[in-house]
Amino acid sequence: MIELFEQLSYWHWGVLALVLVVLEIFAPGVIFLWVGIGAGITALISLAAPDMSWQIQLLCFAVLAVAVTVGGRVWFKRHPVISDKPMLNKRGDQYIGQVVVLSEAITNGVGKAKVGDGQWRVSGDDHAAGTRVRITGVDGATFQVEAE
Repeated sequence: MIELFEQLSYWHWGVLALVLVVLEIFAPGVIFLWVGIGAGITALISLAAPDMSWQIQLLCFAVLAVAVTVGGRVWFKRHPVISDKPMLNKRGDQYIGQVVVLSEAITNGVGKAKVGDGQWRVSGDDHAAGTRVRITGVDGATFQVEAE
């Protein structure tokens, strides 16, 4: 195993970087991308200093992988991606503020309303079927409503 490490060169790190970036395509999140960038930077350093020992190369890779991962997470936290559809994965939240008609009366705080193309469970004060209510919040798959 040590013989393998002793033969490490820049192209090994380049191949590792490429494999990790390709692996990122198939994995959720962005963890492999950052580690792949760390491997790519290690490849460049190994190319610039070909007589670097394998221990220093591994240490360089470990430090760079952690630093690039932390740096990337911090950067994206400070510069979030702005979406033209921020409610895309928050289906219930996109209905807040809309007025809907109760399809089933709210009794004991629970009823149903036609929202969009489906029936949703609603909670709120008791009202008869056919009452117009405004959606004020979402709790799981239940809308909180109040009379319009």
